Amino acid sequence: MKPMGPIPPEFAGQRGALMIGGRGALDWVAEAGSPCFVYDPAIVAARVARFRAAMQAVDLHYAVKANPNAALLATIAPLVDGIDVASVGELSIALNEMAGARISFAGPGKRDAELEAAIVAGAALNAESDGEVRRALAIGERLGEQPRIAVRVNPDLELKGSGMKMGGRPSPFGVDAERAAAVVRLIRDGGAEWRGFHIFAGSQALDAAAIIETQAATIALAARLAEEAGAAPPLVNLGGGFGVPYFAGDAALDVERIGAALGEALAARPAVLADAGFAIELGRWLVAEAGVYLTRVIDRKESRGETFLVVDGGLHHQLAASGNFGTVVRRNYPVAVAHRIGEAEVEEVSVAGCLCTPLDRLADRVALPRAEAGDVIAIFLAGAYGLTASPTAFLGHPAPAERVAGLS
Repeated sequence: MKPMGPIPPEFAGQRGALMIGGRGALDWVAEAGSPCFVYDPAIVAARVARFRAAMQAVDLHYAVKANPNAALLATIAPLVDGIDVASVGELSIALNEMAGARISFAGPGKRDAELEAAIVAGAALNAESDGEVRRALAIGERLGEQPRIAVRVNPDLELKGSGMKMGGRPSPFGVDAERAAAVVRLIRDGGAEWRGFHIFAGSQALDAAAIIETQAATIALAARLAEEAGAAPPLVNLGGGFGVPYFAGDAALDVERIGAALGEALAARPAVLADAGFAIELGRWLVAEAGVYLTRVIDRKESRGETFLVVDGGLHHQLAASGNFGTVVRRNYPVAVAHRIGEAEVEEVSVAGCLCTPLDRLADRVALPRAEAGDVIAIFLAGAYGLTASPTAFLGHPAPAERVAGLS
């Protein structure tokens, strides 16, 4: 038997029928069909409120790549100070909810058409190279528009313990720290509006001490680069990195501790950053625990002493839960039988998807209450990097439904 990660606190205390946004999981499936994703914006709003209370001197940006569902984004946009996008598609969705001046555009391979769209919209480009800056300047000159450009820095540090390290090594992302000041001068000399630094060292970290250390180092790096460039940055985006507990042994991040330390670091920041604004860019931490993937059991079968619940969903909708999205060792997300929350776990089963590949396993030898064909399995932490991070076209199965509680 293999352990599962912790069920998010908003659901862990429930008993009987799983409720999502005040409505039963089985009711969601009856209305939307199976499989389906259901997102509860009240959970997102609670995360935002917790961030605001802990980090009062810092703006909050939403990284739309975590979940670009338009209806969910409509509930998030009024709660945050900015939206970070990484494609023209995401830019288009974001512009439906927020003025371009509050949007930033990152990504190492921006096409000229994407640069042009961002410049026309007034979004800030997080430039990943001096070549990208030169292209943006040329496009701005052709359009008669002043580009707004920040320098994404590949820092000479990394976020310890992060699930995905984004700094401290050769990278297609960002301008190496030792070259960043020269790129700032290129932007300013070219007549663009310099929007500051974007410094992102890693993601999915659950170690508060490591995040505190990285944020302090990031502030020091931003100050050093500003001194080298001879210009104070309007904004320093400190990146994100806040993780959520997916697996057994994971514990929720102590954001209050991080906020207290960040407040002290900002109060003591170097003079060159005295007038700079600061932002943290979060996606997963805001939305992951707000989503549940619901999938119906099609078949219950025994094979050589093991029990399998074969469901109508799979990794083509929820790749991360199958262990095929950024993890080295496969571990189990929290799962449950949707109408038996809190009941005794009486059997060891594996939840297998409907695809013709042994990779399609949504839970591996976990303890659950007994489930039969027709029952619904709930897979938690489905609010981030779910549907749009999965190979939806693989084998041609239908797309799942998405629903936002209170809106659809």
